[in-house]
Amino acid sequence: MARSTSDKRNFALRETGGKETSVFSGRTPRQAALKAARRLEPASSEEDADRTPIELREKGTKKVHIYEGWAWEEPAPDDKPDWMPDRITEANVSKQGIEHLEEI
Repeated sequence: MARSTSDKRNFALRETGGKETSVFSGRTPRQAALKAARRLEPASSEEDADRTPIELREKGTKKVHIYEGWAWEEPAPDDKPDWMPDRITEANVSKQGIEHLEEI
């Protein structure tokens, strides 16, 4: 099945024990992982941020994408819109691998 570049895919955030608590959408697993990472408790800088495991199961499949994610706060850009706060949360992720589940 070919996907167009605008197709969103849904990824369920897996907690310890396999419980799925949230769903993030994105064209790629990394895009969804970045959204999940921005919900982590932000550190004062990227260097001080704790690395946290993030597991996302692609809905409709048995594939679990495993990332390490971290978040930090930094000043908003000078040209920020009026509604944006003075400090914003940034995030990054690093892919650790893919796991295939026996059952969903």
